[in-house]
Amino acid sequence: MHHEYMVQIVQPLAVRRYMGLIDSAQASRVLAETHTAAVRYSGKDYWGDSSNKLAWLIPELAALFPDAKFVHLVRDGRKVASSYFHKLGDECYDEVSTRVFRAHVEDPVRNPAPPPEKKYWWPLPLGCHPDADRFRNFDQFQRIAWHWSEINRVILKALAQLAPSRCQFVRLEDLRSSPGVARALYDFLNLSYRDENFAAFARPHNVNRPQDKLLDATQRAQFDSIAGAMMERLGYSSREEYVVNY
Repeated sequence: MHHEYMVQIVQPLAVRRYMGLIDSAQASRVLAETHTAAVRYSGKDYWGDSSNKLAWLIPELAALFPDAKFVHLVRDGRKVASSYFHKLGDECYDEVSTRVFRAHVEDPVRNPAPPPEKKYWWPLPLGCHPDADRFRNFDQFQRIAWHWSEINRVILKALAQLAPSRCQFVRLEDLRSSPGVARALYDFLNLSYRDENFAAFARPHNVNRPQDKLLDATQRAQFDSIAGAMMERLGYSSREEYVVNY
């Protein structure tokens, strides 16, 4: 199981695909050179990748891997936005990197593509996208909130085109609080489940900066304005914002 496999290739690829800067055939060729090759030569019965970058490439992945299954793992958007804002800092929608990437997209001749570093390659709504105009005036936190809402919209739309047997929706909060949800995930993936497996979901792992901050009043209003509808759609609208116990 990988985390953001080949991210310096996949993240620019995914953003370009979402924004219509490349077509499906171009994206599929790169995925064949990376993910298809990795699966072929892994020597394993199962191969997986946990990466939100792949959310923008679901149709291509589904075609390349007709037996693949997709887990749509979501987390309360307030916690995601706070985590990205405080922990990723200048790696996610900072002012300078966002300005550099927009300049490239709008005038690629005068402004060559930035390097494949994470900080530059975050999607922007363009053209006829309903959020294109207001996004230009967003601050960093608002851009992050938009990303959470938009990536889930794209995932839901893409997975709706696949057979239900290939898709599983899971809330992180339910996964860590209910053994039944964990067992259902294992069953979906055709993995054997033991009671002790549930303990792995009880606390966060691989957290480089173990801190948690609730949204302030301004951020809460910004988030609700941008992502409130998606929070309701994913079943979070009636849930209180929580504090993570590391």
